[in-house]
Amino acid sequence: MKKDIKVNIGFGFLEALAIAFVVLKLTGFITWSWLWVLAPIWIQLILAVIGFIAFLKVAAHIYKDDWLR
Repeated sequence: MKKDIKVNIGFGFLEALAIAFVVLKLTGFITWSWLWVLAPIWIQLILAVIGFIAFLKVAAHIYKDDWLR
């Protein structure tokens, strides 16, 4: 039987918040720096990098334990 593969590309809260901030900035409702307008994007990126580094550390720890056995 053939299985259908569905790819769900979600649109999360931080993406919606970033778009809202950009629209508000471009329309002049907020006068924040672009650094803070785009904060939802770079905060998400930082969290992803931290998660990736944590994954690498755990994987290295597991690999090291297997190597010593």
